[in-house]
Amino acid sequence: MLVRDFVFQTLPTPSCHASTLAETTLAGTLPGTTQRGMVASWFGGAEEGARDVGIWLAHRMNEGAGWTKPERVAYSGEVPCWNPVLHQLKAGPLLLFYRMGPSPQTWTAYLRRSMDGGKSWSAPEMLPAGVQGPVKNKPHELPNGTLLCPSSTESHDCWGGWVDISPDGGRSWTKHGPIQVPGRFDLIQPTLVQDGSTVVALARTRGLKHVARAVSRDQGRTWGHASLVDLPHPGSGIDAVRLADGRVVLVYNHTASGRSPLNLAVSGDLGQTWTPGPVLESEPGEYSYPAIIQAADGSIHITYTWKRQKVRYVRLLPGDLPQPV
Repeated sequence: MLVRDFVFQTLPTPSCHASTLAETTLAGTLPGTTQRGMVASWFGGAEEGARDVGIWLAHRMNEGAGWTKPERVAYSGEVPCWNPVLHQLKAGPLLLFYRMGPSPQTWTAYLRRSMDGGKSWSAPEMLPAGVQGPVKNKPHELPNGTLLCPSSTESHDCWGGWVDISPDGGRSWTKHGPIQVPGRFDLIQPTLVQDGSTVVALARTRGLKHVARAVSRDQGRTWGHASLVDLPHPGSGIDAVRLADGRVVLVYNHTASGRSPLNLAVSGDLGQTWTPGPVLESEPGEYSYPAIIQAADGSIHITYTWKRQKVRYVRLLPGDLPQPV
């Protein structure tokens, strides 16, 4: 691993969770220049679900300089904020999706846009009723700019995975799914990987003890039934990315209960079979809700919750990962 540190050392809030990250472009140190860097976001406050929970954000422009001081970019004061998701459009602004409301059953999704890599933000846009956009994991952007947003809904007794699709950067939406294991409404927070017209959703499950996998053959518009893959799962968040070399890398808790250890696994067949990769955390505690992306230079970047106190950041190279068996 090339880098292993924290997004912040001094806690801006007593508790934090649900990080996300994107690669974006910011103004360089010299006039008229730009440079690429990482931007990370998470929710933080007294504790998950507390009224003071807001959305926080920090930048990392180079490895030597580390992360900027966190800033709060969304806040209500009356109801908590939840689950930020960042995405840098290939031809457009940096997007920040997040939710506000008393609970996942009653929250509302919002979207803000930044034309300067997250330094300043537009006014919040409320998403239509029933549309969540990307509920935990990053959108997948098709070559034509269409966003496939891995989404889900939660009631007290029923979980459902969906894909919310926007052809115009989040201004209009259609909803596709649900994605379900047959006879079970216990699947949320999918993450998407693609090969041609085939899109695969890997998802968090409740009570099924394994990661779920579903396939779409028409770029996310219709879905077959989900099945369980041979990876243990405790009902915690996961995330995946398909690398430029075709391998899929999954970040997940390799256990049927608890949120330690936190592991990487690699697949050469879009998530049907898996080869163990590096262990990110193995000590007691909570290490959860990961986010993973591949940068333009090929490096792999990961953030995740560290004991609900900090956000851990890891940078590695494709060569640090095994080839699928």
